Amino acid sequence: MLAIGVDIGGTKIAAGVVDDEGTIVAKTRRDTEPDDAASIDRAIADVYAELSASHQIGAIGLAAAGFVAGDRSGVLFAPNIAWRDYPLRDNVAALIDDKVTIVVENDANAAGWAEFRFGAARDVDDMLTLTVGTGLGGAIVSNGELVRGAWGVASEIGHMRVVPGGHYCGCGHEGCWEQYTSGSALVRDAQTAAVTQADRASRILELAGGTPDGITGPKVTQAAQEGDPLAVELLAELGRWLGEGSASAVALLDPALIVVGGGVAAAGDLLLAPARKAFSEQLSGRGHRPEAAFVVASMGNDAGMVGAADLARI
Repeated sequence: MLAIGVDIGGTKIAAGVVDDEGTIVAKTRRDTEPDDAASIDRAIADVYAELSASHQIGAIGLAAAGFVAGDRSGVLFAPNIAWRDYPLRDNVAALIDDKVTIVVENDANAAGWAEFRFGAARDVDDMLTLTVGTGLGGAIVSNGELVRGAWGVASEIGHMRVVPGGHYCGCGHEGCWEQYTSGSALVRDAQTAAVTQADRASRILELAGGTPDGITGPKVTQAAQEGDPLAVELLAELGRWLGEGSASAVALLDPALIVVGGGVAAAGDLLLAPARKAFSEQLSGRGHRPEAAFVVASMGNDAGMVGAADLARI
C-alpha cells in the first residue's frame, strides 16, 4: 500500500509517496507559517490533493515536532509551532474529500522508525536513535516495537537532566542533555570561544564572515574537517557529552545499536570517535557486557517522511 509521509517543519512541509519498501516514488513541498496552524492544515491537504491525483493512497502519516497524543490524533504541545492540544488529524481530515487513514507521529520517532525499518538499524530489534540537530531528539525501538509510553510522549530524551543548575533550556528547565549535545550547544560554545579565544577562533570567524553571530554548526564542522584545532575540540566536547549521556540511556534501555542522525552527524568520526570513547568509559558493567555500537544514520533528510508513511500503515 502506498502512503504519504509529511515532515512538518517550522516554515515548510515536505511530503512524499512511500511504498512498502521505504522507497519514495514522488515528492513535493509547501511553505507554511508556524504561527498560523491552519495554514499547515491547508498545506497538508494541498499536497495530498497533488500526490493522490496520480497515486492510490491508503494512509497519511504526519511527522510533527512536539508532544503527540497517545492516540496519534494531534499535538499536545509544540515548541516552535502554534499547536496546543491541537486536533491535527481531524482538522486535516475535514479538508480532504477521500476517506483515508491519517495518523500523527512525533518527528524524531518517525525518523528513528525509518532507520529501524529501512536504514542503519534494520538488522536489530532494539535500538536508540539520537537526532542531533538544533536540539536533541530521540526514538526508541524495543523488541521491534516503537516505544511511545503511556501518553504518547516517550523518547523526549533531549530533556533528560544531565547537569542540575546547568544551561537554561527552552523547555523551561535547566541542564537538559540537548543543551550540551546539539547544534545549538555547538554554536553557543563556538561563539563563546570566538569572544574569549579570538586568536584560536580565527578560522571559524573567517568562515562566519568575521563575526560570532555568523557562526553556524556547519561552519564549525567545516573548520574541523580542515583540521582547525579549536573546531576539533568543540566537536570532541560535543561528542563527549553525546557518549556520556548515551551511557546513561543504555543503562536504562540496553539497545544493540545507537543511531546518530541530524545535521551535526555530518561531522562523522570528529563527533563519533570521542562519543564512543566517553561512552565506553562511562558504561556500567564495562567489560562484562556487550556494548552497543554507534553508527551514523543512513536515511538522511527523508527519514521523517519515510518513517511517518510507514507508521501510518500500522
